[in-house]
Amino acid sequence: MKPSKSGYAGWRGRGAAVSAFALVLTAAWSPPAIVLAQSSPAGVTVGGQPLTLNAALRRAVEADPAKAGLDARLRAVDAGVRQADLKPNPTLGLTVENLPTLGGGDILGRTETTLSYEQRLERGGDRPARTTLARSEGLLVVAQARIAQLDRMEAVQRAWADAMAAQATLEIARERLSLAERFQTEVQRRVNAARDPLFAGARAEAELAQTQIDFDQAEIAVRVARIVLAKFWDGTADFNLGQSDFEDTSASRVAAGEVASADLEAFRARQAIAEAQARLEEARAVPDPTVSVGVRHIWDNEVALVFGGSIPLQRHDRNQGAIDRARAESLAAQADQNALRQEREREIARLQVQLLARANEARRIAEETLPQAERAVTLVRDGFARGGFTYNDVMSAHTALLQTKARRVAVLQTFHNDRARLDRLTGAHAELLGLETQP
Repeated sequence: MKPSKSGYAGWRGRGAAVSAFALVLTAAWSPPAIVLAQSSPAGVTVGGQPLTLNAALRRAVEADPAKAGLDARLRAVDAGVRQADLKPNPTLGLTVENLPTLGGGDILGRTETTLSYEQRLERGGDRPARTTLARSEGLLVVAQARIAQLDRMEAVQRAWADAMAAQATLEIARERLSLAERFQTEVQRRVNAARDPLFAGARAEAELAQTQIDFDQAEIAVRVARIVLAKFWDGTADFNLGQSDFEDTSASRVAAGEVASADLEAFRARQAIAEAQARLEEARAVPDPTVSVGVRHIWDNEVALVFGGSIPLQRHDRNQGAIDRARAESLAAQADQNALRQEREREIARLQVQLLARANEARRIAEETLPQAERAVTLVRDGFARGGFTYNDVMSAHTALLQTKARRVAVLQTFHNDRARLDRLTGAHAELLGLETQP
């Protein structure tokens, strides 16, 4: 009996067509600036350099498009400080009195005119309070920028972990495809020798076809994950990812740091703003007098100097409500800071324990479960070659092995995602930002 053309060779031909279609589809989806790695082994690209997590974070920080916005906001803060430090503008006034009625006689002979110069005097320390408030707003701008960048770095770290996991999944799919090809060849040989029924060959071909599809999808997933990661610095996906970085769980043995200072600085900045606002409202509660000096032109070309002044009476409004509001907002900011610190400390402690658990699970799978699953596959394949096991026995052993490897990849991916969150909460990569706490 001859092998069917719809068997191994046919599926390989269709598999190649699917792979080519996947490449075309991914290339069409990605921006023109991105060059995809061509058919190379997973983790290896032509001319690529190993991309560590630290290198990926540095690239993302250097290419952060929000930097221009931060620079503009800091210039706005500086302009606000300069504006707050200015004195009130003087007032130049002109008053005309004793205008005659219609037909009342000589207009110029009886009219009195007064040219005055007025200046409001700030007595309660308004200028220093305004300047302090403007500077405090600058602290909040910097703190919010640091928070946004830490959030972006967490997203980069997660994308890096996803790319590593996709690459490891591709290796499993590659192994599964290789096993399916060898098994299909063996089953077809047994069918040709009339040792197995025809349906066994059909099932092996169906399994090979599905395996080829899964492999093609895994290849697409790797390319998409690389594109997503490279878009953080608007670069190309011409890098490789060392498998050892994905296997490394040493971070679980490092004690977690304190809560990221940037998160707390935002609340401290809000508290400083509220306190500065309270001082400003207190300064505004002090009445500011206005003094004036002028020159009056009277009848018969006489000229006289005129002095005057005014001060608001605090009969109804002492600005106490605005002062109390600012003080209450300061207390609220302090309470929010304490609540956030406590919440983040709980989450940091949970993630630290979870990292240890994930690392231990990955280690035990590698040292205990995988060797047994691999041994079971070897024994079943040997027995199948001698006619001692069925097709289902072989497929069950293979499935158990691949599921074990997939489980370990999922555990490692979860480990790296938890590590990304822990690094975000503790600001582990804050030194890459290069931002000062002062505007």
